[in-house]
Amino acid sequence: MCESVAADEGAEQSGTPTPRMFSWARNSTIYRLERRMHTEKQLFDAIARKARQKFDGISEAQVKALADSAVKFAYDNKALDDTAYAEISTRSGMRSGKSKRAIAQRLSQRGVAKSTVASAVAEADDLYAALVLARKRAFGPFRKGELDDKQKAKELSAFARAGFSFDIGKKVFEMPVDEAEEALAAGRDL
Repeated sequence: MCESVAADEGAEQSGTPTPRMFSWARNSTIYRLERRMHTEKQLFDAIARKARQKFDGISEAQVKALADSAVKFAYDNKALDDTAYAEISTRSGMRSGKSKRAIAQRLSQRGVAKSTVASAVAEADDLYAALVLARKRAFGPFRKGELDDKQKAKELSAFARAGFSFDIGKKVFEMPVDEAEEALAAGRDL
């Protein structure tokens, strides 16, 4: 028992994580990736944050080594793929009424490379996403009440805040309900 404590102390001083730390990083990576998809940056940051909490007196070199080993382990087991993450997030965002701009911003915040973000959102359909938002908020063709100037400004502002262009917002705003339903039905397989 004394030898393992001495070995742990020696490793802490050298900047190399102990085998126990590497084992924890591997298990923590498995746990996290079983729960949900992560980007490389998200996984690295999560392991680094938890390592600082779990191990007293851990050096920054050890934290970086543990996080790097976790990312490598995830790639080796094909559990980490930023391209697939970006594509899945883009489709999900579109189906929930998010614009290309909003989706790209969220992916960038999560550490996905700009080129990967650009290729993922290139396939997104802003008109479909705007129609989904309109249906959720009962705007445009899905409006329940009468339209006055205040309501018109409110609806067009909501499209702008969601990241849609004025042209898209205006098109959805003026679209008849049967055409809107048809466009939503055509886009369901996205």
